[in-house]
Amino acid sequence: MIQPSSSPQEAAVSFANRLVASESFKTLFRDGMALVEETANYLDGEGREEAKLLPRLAALAYATESMRLTTRLMQAASWLLLQRAVNEGELTQSEAASEKRKVRLSEQQSATSPEALAKLPPRLLDIVDRSLRLQGRILHLDRVIYQPADEKPGRARPLEPQLELLRAAFACTE
Repeated sequence: MIQPSSSPQEAAVSFANRLVASESFKTLFRDGMALVEETANYLDGEGREEAKLLPRLAALAYATESMRLTTRLMQAASWLLLQRAVNEGELTQSEAASEKRKVRLSEQQSATSPEALAKLPPRLLDIVDRSLRLQGRILHLDRVIYQPADEKPGRARPLEPQLELLRAAFACTE
């Protein structure tokens, strides 16, 4: 028989532990790490050669996008490694949450102009696109695991506006 948890936070931690131990997370971890490795190989090899052939402004866009890509993937890899450490019992969920503060996940997309992006090598654009999708998946999981239930979108306290009106009304009569 499953015992109900004594608090909503315990239920959330339990769900988070199950989530990072799931096959879905393991697949995400493998995909993420494979993308990191693929990107490193591309940027050190074929990508470097492609960048040499680009006109000046496109080469600048290439350098900018490759730096953004590398940063994005390093942050994603850090997050994935933290979650794997939780899964393997090396860290607790709260320890991972504390360490996670050092990881800068961002929803920021490319600031490079569409014209400059169009001049970049297709393989780089493909890797950038896949890294953005990976980042989106990680951001979603991060919110599910770490954002308190009362802060999650759609879970606002529906009576809060009325309580504020009552507080204001009673504050005026004092």
